Amino acid sequence: MKYHRIKDFYKSIFESYEKPLLKEHIKKMIELDKFLPYSSTFFCITNTQNLTFEYISKNFNACLGLDSNEMSSKGMRYFWSRIHPEDIEGWLSALNQLMEFTLGNIPVADRDRANYTWNFRFKNKDGIYVNIIQNTTPLAFDSEGKPIIGLAHYTVLDSSIKMKITASAKLLNAQNEYETIYYNNFSQKLLSDGISNRERDVIRLLLLDHSSKTISEKLNISPHTVDTHRRNILKKLNVSSTGELVGMLKMNQHFI
Repeated sequence: MKYHRIKDFYKSIFESYEKPLLKEHIKKMIELDKFLPYSSTFFCITNTQNLTFEYISKNFNACLGLDSNEMSSKGMRYFWSRIHPEDIEGWLSALNQLMEFTLGNIPVADRDRANYTWNFRFKNKDGIYVNIIQNTTPLAFDSEGKPIIGLAHYTVLDSSIKMKITASAKLLNAQNEYETIYYNNFSQKLLSDGISNRERDVIRLLLLDHSSKTISEKLNISPHTVDTHRRNILKKLNVSSTGELVGMLKMNQHFI
């Protein structure tokens, strides 16, 4: 995708008519950054209206070997140019659907308690595409309740780790614990064409919390065959356990 198209689509996701003041937020983040140790994480204050980074923490250079002044001066276009080309479509889809979910499902009064996570591959100074998990907490909103200023926290993981592009939204509950309210996998449909009709039957019954024995009785197949289907399903969908599979699918009923 051409980068001018990325800019147009990105701005359409975060389109707004207001530009909140950032001075207090930036001041607090700069003060905090002075005391943080060097690690495999860094953070930025993002401005989706100006397509700029209002602040970039000192760990940016330590994590990626890149010049924070260059990223600050060139803004998000420079950042986008270093995302793996194969990840751009999934990354933009993740941002768009997170925004649609927020506007359609999270009341305005609750949006300051929301937290968003997604991932992509990013080229470091050595030309190696490392994995980045971005976790963003909104700091300011426009008059429509759309989050447009964010505190973005980036965790850098080794390039050898294979990761699907996923996105999630969490909301802080009354017990001050984050609960996942949205999850999506943008690398593939969870129930892709590689899943057989019989495997789909097994998955639907697993979602109803049936055991292998009960599934075997309902489908008139042996428990051993059910277990074989379950192993094949986990392998095809690249998940580690039935619990993880069920959790993902229950949050994404439209993929079933």
